[in-house]
Amino acid sequence: MAVTGQQLLSKLIDEGSTQALAKYNVKRSDFPSRHEQSAYDFIVDYAADNGGAAPSVATFVANNPQIKYIPEVTDAYEYLASQLKDAVGKRELAEYINSPEFEQAYESLPTETFINSLTDKLARIKMETRTGVPKMTDISTSGERFLTEFRARKAGTSFLIWLSKFGTINEKIGGYFSGNTYAWYARSGRGKSVMVMEDAIEAAFQGANVLIWALEMSEYEWMARAYSSISARISDTIRRIDGVDYTVGFDNRAMLMGTMDDGYERGLETFVDMLSEVVPGRIVIRAADSESFAQRSIAQLEVDIAEIDADVVVVDPIYLMDFERNTSHVAGGDVAATSVKLKRLAGQTKTVIHLVTQAEEDAKEKNEDGTRELSPPPRAGIKKSKAILEDAANVFGIDTLAQEGRGVIELGKGRNGGEDTRVEIVYLPNYGVVRELDAKGQAEQFASVSGF
Repeated sequence: MAVTGQQLLSKLIDEGSTQALAKYNVKRSDFPSRHEQSAYDFIVDYAADNGGAAPSVATFVANNPQIKYIPEVTDAYEYLASQLKDAVGKRELAEYINSPEFEQAYESLPTETFINSLTDKLARIKMETRTGVPKMTDISTSGERFLTEFRARKAGTSFLIWLSKFGTINEKIGGYFSGNTYAWYARSGRGKSVMVMEDAIEAAFQGANVLIWALEMSEYEWMARAYSSISARISDTIRRIDGVDYTVGFDNRAMLMGTMDDGYERGLETFVDMLSEVVPGRIVIRAADSESFAQRSIAQLEVDIAEIDADVVVVDPIYLMDFERNTSHVAGGDVAATSVKLKRLAGQTKTVIHLVTQAEEDAKEKNEDGTRELSPPPRAGIKKSKAILEDAANVFGIDTLAQEGRGVIELGKGRNGGEDTRVEIVYLPNYGVVRELDAKGQAEQFASVSGF
């Protein structure tokens, strides 16, 4: 058992191909030792630069002196991979059973809740240790399989739809479907982070576990925006802005500056105490200044999704992630590879993943008098990589005129319809007021929740 990893690596070298790694779901973390993991990395990197071919024996041995090359391994890949995975499963199970997390859950949780959490953990370990991949499907002989999936979808057990805060988006595309990525883009400073945050919070109000990767904001800054938005949903405070009365939340700028008066500060303290009762789901954030947030890769995102059992994920912005390797050696290839893997990750984890990126600036957008009209950038203006456009189920172009309190969302691509739909927005994010102009039911939606 101790040499299984070395046997598998040696067999790859002998056969000159790395296809077995994907076929049998063999990952870096399956290898028990640091040296074997390093050898795995070497083979994978070599293959990425050489059309999938494995290195020669001489090259492998020269670059991995700590690994014993074992020639002419006759055991099948399936057997070697299953042995490797079996050892992984037993290690992970032993680590979990002997961990403080297990002991704490056993002592503090009700029996039913503990058993459910244990079952979920075991299911994840089982999934991680599978060696097979689903076989291809012949649609003419798989009708019953299709009907089984249809019934699961009808019952809401196969996939989920998380509704947007903006009613027209729900009307045109049906909401956000788990397993898909959705891209939001705008020119700098036009409110893309605010719009995405609003829909992330909306999902949490529907009971979703939401993971936020706020890669260019501090935790405090993002939380201040969120507190302003959430409080506006349950507030009974009316403020007249430009002659119109709005139900508003806490002043975001006052929270950022620490300049609230005593009355509002007491209200903020009360709001924070009741927040877990107000929001049915969870919102978990990792921000630019979060401790121990050095790794911002696809692999780390997958770990974070599993840790909180996320339903909805926001990556804001995608271009501050740790990109995948640009094996295509073309401009934008690193972003393209990252976008593709994010799409796959959404499918594998059955999550909705919202991606935020920038649009190209337009020097001609202002009129001669220095003013400008609302004009969401065209989808051709998506910055960094067109792969973001191609991989997303929908893309949303955004523009706002903050000084006028209005904005617009334009559906630039709709895999399931809605293309070219324009959503007019009331845009007063400093007071948590970001909503569709004709969203009459917005106040009624949360009428059952107590104010503060």
